[in-house]
Amino acid sequence: MNTLKPTKSQESSNAIERMYTAMRHLFNRGFYKPMGVSGQTLRESLLLLRPEIYGSIADENTELDGLLYVIERLPEGIEECQFINLTSDEGYKDSHYTPIIPEKRRRNCYRIDKDQMNIEITRGRSDIYDVLTHLTFLFIESHKIKNNILIDEEGITIREWMHLEEVVLNNKELSDNEREVLITHLANILGRTFIEVKQIAQSFATKENPNKFFNCIFWMGKLALNETLLNKKRTIVFSTSLRERIGHHIYGDKWANSIKEVLDKNNLIKRPIHIISANMHSVMNSIYAPIILSKEAKLNEGIALFELLSKKANASLQKKVKEHASQNGLIYVKDTSGTNINVQIIDTEKINFKGSKYSFSKELSEENKPIIIVMDYAFGEQAFETLDELLKPFVCKKEKIHHLNVESVSIMGKAGILQGGKGDIMIPSAHIFEGTADNYPFTNELKKEDLEGFGLNVYEGSMVTVLGTSLQNRDLLEFFHNSTWRAIGLEMEGAHYQKAIQSASKIRGNISENVKVRYAYYASDNPLETGGTLASGGLGTTGVRPTYVITQKILEQIFSA
Repeated sequence: MNTLKPTKSQESSNAIERMYTAMRHLFNRGFYKPMGVSGQTLRESLLLLRPEIYGSIADENTELDGLLYVIERLPEGIEECQFINLTSDEGYKDSHYTPIIPEKRRRNCYRIDKDQMNIEITRGRSDIYDVLTHLTFLFIESHKIKNNILIDEEGITIREWMHLEEVVLNNKELSDNEREVLITHLANILGRTFIEVKQIAQSFATKENPNKFFNCIFWMGKLALNETLLNKKRTIVFSTSLRERIGHHIYGDKWANSIKEVLDKNNLIKRPIHIISANMHSVMNSIYAPIILSKEAKLNEGIALFELLSKKANASLQKKVKEHASQNGLIYVKDTSGTNINVQIIDTEKINFKGSKYSFSKELSEENKPIIIVMDYAFGEQAFETLDELLKPFVCKKEKIHHLNVESVSIMGKAGILQGGKGDIMIPSAHIFEGTADNYPFTNELKKEDLEGFGLNVYEGSMVTVLGTSLQNRDLLEFFHNSTWRAIGLEMEGAHYQKAIQSASKIRGNISENVKVRYAYYASDNPLETGGTLASGGLGTTGVRPTYVITQKILEQIFSA
C-alpha cells in the first residue's frame, strides 16, 4: 500500500503554520522559555523550515550572514539579556530610559537593567512574529556556540573561549596582530574559516564599537552556558497591556485621526485626496527638487538628479529641498501615535510647477486641486490597521461627518523577486495571502509597459503576501513561482492594503467604489538566488532608479487625471 508523502513545499507550509499557531498560543499564555519545553515547537519548526534568510541554521556551524541580518533588526545589547519583555506603548518614552532603535527596524526598545530588555510592539502581530522568529534563530545559534566551547558538565571550557572572555569583559583594545589571533580562535569556536570570520567582524564593526562581533558572540555563548550549567533560562514575557491591546487598532486609530485633524485644520478635508504608501523622500524630491535645484537638474538629467540627492555627501541639497517643500505646500506630520509611520501632506495648490516635469492636464479650481498624502511604510498586518482607519470618515469637533474624497491609493515598496534580480520591478495583478486560499485580484492602474524603457527588467503577475519574509524557504517559493499561482514575488503588506481598500470602497461605502489602485514593487532581493537574499546586504544605490521610476509614474497618473 502506497502512502502519499507530503512534498517539501507542503512540509514547509505546515512548519510555518505550526510556528504561527505556537506563537499565538505562547502570546496568549503570557510568557515562555525559548530554549525550554515551551519553545520546542518554534525551534523544531524553524529548523525543519530552514528559511533562506537564516542560511545554515540547521548545520552545526554558526550562521554568520543570518546573524548579522538578525542583529541589525534587534536592539543593541539584546544578546546580553536573560529576560526579554514585549510590551505595548506603556509610557517608557517619558522615563529616564533612553530608547534603543534597531538599525533596520522602527521600534522603540529599552534596556531596563543588565538582564532585561523591553521591546515596544505598536505595529501589530507581524511585529511580534518578526521578533520571535529572530530571537529563536539567535538562541539556536547561541547553543551551537555553547556546544563548541563546553568541554564537560562541570563547566570547563576550551582555551579559545577563555581568551575571548578576557578580551570582552576587560573591554580590551586590540592591536592588528591581537585581533587576528582572536579571529583565529573564533573561527575554531564558530566552525568557520578565518577569512569568513574576519569579513563578518568587519561588517558588524561600528565606529563606536569596533569589537561588536566579539561582544555579540561572547554574550550569546555566555547566556547559553548559563542556561545549561546554572539553569538560568532566558524568558520572553508578553505584558498584560500588549495582550489586551493587540488587534484593536488603538495605534492606527490615533494615527489616522491626527492626519485628518491636520487636513481639517488646514481646510483640506474636502479636497480630492491621493494616498501614496512610500518612503519619505521620493515623492517630495520628485516634485520639488527640479524646481529648487534648477542648476543641478540641468547638469543631472532625469534620475541622475535623485541619485545625486541620495548620497550622504549631499545633505545640504537634501536640506534645501525639504526647506523649500515645507514653505510650498508640504506639511510634515511626525508620528506620535506609536505606529512609527510618519506622513507628508502635500497641497498641490501651493506649488509653482515652473521647472517641474509635472503639471495638471486641465484647468482646476483651487478646491479641485489634489492633496497627496504620503505615508511611510507599514509593517505586515499594520498595513490593514492604518489604511482601514485612514479611509474611515472623520468626525470633526462640530460632530460633522466628513467622508474623504479619496481618488486613488498607490503602494510602492520593496519585495523579494522570484525571477530577475535586485532592482528589477514587479507589477502585481493580484495578491495571494500565504497560508490561506484568500486572494485579492484588482485592476492595477500601473502597467508593465509604463515602466519599461528605463534599463530595468519589469515583471507582471500575482504576488504572495507572506506572514514573514524571514520564514520563506526555497521549496515554498519555488512552489509559488512554478505552480499555477505563477507568483513573481513576495512581500508582507499587499493583501492587507487591498483588504482595507476593498472593504472601504466596495462594502462600507467610506470612499468611492471607483477609487483607482496602483501597486508596484522593486526587488530588494531574490531569495531563490544563492547570495541574493536580504542577509547578503542591502540594495545600496541600486534601489534609487526603480524607486524614482515608480514614483514618477504614480505622480504622472495623479496629475494627468
